[in-house]
Amino acid sequence: MYQATLGQRGYRFGGLRQLMAKASPARSGDYLAEVAAESAEERMAARIALADVPLKAFLQQPLVPYEQDEVTRLIIDSHDAAAFEPISHLTIGDFRDWLLSEQADSAMLAQVAAGITPEMAAAVSKIMRNQDLILVAKKCRVVTRFRNTIGLPGHLSVRLQPNHPTDSLQGIAASMLDGLLYGSGDAVVGINPASDSLPLLEKLNYMLDDVIQRFAIPTQSCVLTHVTNTLRLMERGVPVDLVFQSIAGTEAANRGFGISLALLAEAQQAALSLKRGTLGDNVMYFETGQGSCLSANAHHGVDQQTCEARAYAVARHFSPLLINTVVGFIGPEYLYDGKQIIRAGLEDHFCGKLLGLPLGCDVCYTNHAEADQDDMDTLLTLLAAAGLTFLIGVPGADDIMLNYQSTSFHDALYIRELLGLKHAPEFAAWLAAMNITDERGRLRDAAANHPLLLALQGERT
Repeated sequence: MYQATLGQRGYRFGGLRQLMAKASPARSGDYLAEVAAESAEERMAARIALADVPLKAFLQQPLVPYEQDEVTRLIIDSHDAAAFEPISHLTIGDFRDWLLSEQADSAMLAQVAAGITPEMAAAVSKIMRNQDLILVAKKCRVVTRFRNTIGLPGHLSVRLQPNHPTDSLQGIAASMLDGLLYGSGDAVVGINPASDSLPLLEKLNYMLDDVIQRFAIPTQSCVLTHVTNTLRLMERGVPVDLVFQSIAGTEAANRGFGISLALLAEAQQAALSLKRGTLGDNVMYFETGQGSCLSANAHHGVDQQTCEARAYAVARHFSPLLINTVVGFIGPEYLYDGKQIIRAGLEDHFCGKLLGLPLGCDVCYTNHAEADQDDMDTLLTLLAAAGLTFLIGVPGADDIMLNYQSTSFHDALYIRELLGLKHAPEFAAWLAAMNITDERGRLRDAAANHPLLLALQGERT
């Protein structure tokens, strides 16, 4: 039992799960799940009580039962007691103060990351302002490698997302080459296929590999199909760089995705055996998003932001090259408007970075949400200031296959110009060698005889 008093009124909370939910900033998904605070006053009382909870309590009181959930077992069984020791005496309130202190520098945050559980990260985020989330995330350094180096301080990468509603190879190639000429693609060239046809998926992988190899691009490709399809492609000798999968924070929600920890481990080992990385062996790419556990009726009464943070434990176990929250994609049933989307994006980025993950964000919204592109400009700017690992680049910011609004190649140019952010170093050198950027790293106008444009003309003929 946890309790707090505001004025003349006392509030009681039945357990840690309820306390966490009541302390969460207001969002439509928690109201839908009937776990949210009933008033702003109750929310503040829950935060006051939460601030006094020791970090150790989250190791002793799992929010999702250990016996019922393999994600909980992963979190508890893989907890690094030695990494936790420097902060083990803290309460959630103390933890916030420590994170904001000069003592918690980049090296120290990296040292304790393996000792922080997702629930601890989620709990402290609930008593932090937006500026706190930005400042602490900025101090977290997470670097990963496959064919280039992602996550260096002062750098921002872009996933080039050349989706097409009919999986037209020519249409995808046009968007892909367009993105490269705008300097996008150093995170990954990643296609969401409209079809799960294995012959088509095979063609997409070969096309991506052909472009990367033909122009010696220091990046990686990924066709974002189900992990079982990717396993079958690898068995057929198809050139697969990264293994993609959407993941969630409970075993039941992951079961709804058709996955388990064992299946992900099998896919990781298969990708590692191909030895396609030239600089590193981070071969996994994960996507997450607040609301996935609720939409699968697999949240166990846990608030959606804490469920999201628990998905990061799954990702952390497999040392991914990339992970991003598709923050506004699931819809207004879970994040109603721009204010909720902005807050959720900052929370997700903070929690992921605190746990030692290369967290990126699809800064996005669906067309029936109470949000617009100005909200996305705000979130993009805040996340980039916070040290975002990568964002999404879609032609015109309008994904014509998935039918949602994201960020564009031009948005990436804006944020690089505003904050002086660089490409992955190997990719930057390639852009200069291909005469796409000048000596200052700024875009040149592409001549009509540029090799990439000539390649596109060849695809069309």
